[in-house]
Amino acid sequence: MNVDIQKAELKSVEEGGYVGRTVFALEGHKFPYEVTFYSKNGSDWDYSLSFAGEPGSEEQFLQADEQLEKDDDLYNLLLDAALDTQEA
Repeated sequence: MNVDIQKAELKSVEEGGYVGRTVFALEGHKFPYEVTFYSKNGSDWDYSLSFAGEPGSEEQFLQADEQLEKDDDLYNLLLDAALDTQEA
């Protein structure tokens, strides 16, 4: 499945953790998604998926979420895109 990363960012938060966001489009899906990553320590990450703009098909959304759960390469690609924006 082809992925088009449109935007990514990562920020430190006051509590010492991190919040990252990656906006991406999946081949065959009408609307882009935004995955938000959360970490308290910079190594263990949780995520939340949403539509990046206007809402689209719930079926496609569930497919995208399932893909993120099952496909470590996709998950790591999106997380790495956010991590790559972190300033040293």
